[in-house]
Amino acid sequence: MSVLVAFSVTPLGVGEGVGELVAEAVRVVRRSGLANKTDAMFTVIEGDSWDEVMTVVHDAVEAVAARAPRVSVVIKVDWRAGVTDAMTRKTESVERYLSGP
Repeated sequence: MSVLVAFSVTPLGVGEGVGELVAEAVRVVRRSGLANKTDAMFTVIEGDSWDEVMTVVHDAVEAVAARAPRVSVVIKVDWRAGVTDAMTRKTESVERYLSGP
């Protein structure tokens, strides 16, 4: 089972610069031990179960909410049986098509 989640956490009511607070969410994700990567728009994490992944998302949101009066969260989930390492394999598949004829 693969549960792949892309999510973003945006602190609201704290001014324009939110990088420090977003870093708190990313810190939670990295401490979780789950496979993850962060880009300019989303953090992607992968785990073996809904509960495992959503617990990390919850904790990341809580870390930001501890320092912001309001938090906006966007979540996209790919839940797929019989798959492991989806985060890497999906990207590798696209790269193979890009490098082919």
